[in-house]
Amino acid sequence: MSDEGFGVLHTFRFDVEVEPLSLGGGSSPPDSITGSFSECTGLEGTMEQKVIKEGGHNYGAYMRAGQVTFATVILKRGISANGELFNWFNRVATGAYDERADVHITLRGPPSEEGVDDPRTVLTYTLINALPVKFKGADFNARGTEVGIEELHLVHEGMTLETET
Repeated sequence: MSDEGFGVLHTFRFDVEVEPLSLGGGSSPPDSITGSFSECTGLEGTMEQKVIKEGGHNYGAYMRAGQVTFATVILKRGISANGELFNWFNRVATGAYDERADVHITLRGPPSEEGVDDPRTVLTYTLINALPVKFKGADFNARGTEVGIEELHLVHEGMTLETET
């Protein structure tokens, strides 16, 4: 994925591409929802442990895997060329609850010593059935250097990781 014009901004190393899913009968979302961010947190899953105690087995309990829960992914300090990230949040907030999407978060390679961006993909996380739950725009300040999106919070039902070789 590449957003034209964003490639020269070295701090925006996380590209986000939203792949809308057609789950309901609402209005069809746009084909291209993209952005770039400088920080991404919350890429984590936690598996609940199940403790099974067996009578007569006094040296500890058996441990089994339980349900997995996922943290809210927070994308910080970003830009979006077409404003569709906010529009996606707004559609969900006003009733399009079935407008879920698979969200691909791609880490690009670091810039070279000469300052040239490396377009190579290092890894890609995919959030499955994601929904935006918080959108925070940047404050307006004529003397500031704020970016268009301060934070975007996404909840999801699972994630995958692909690494490039």
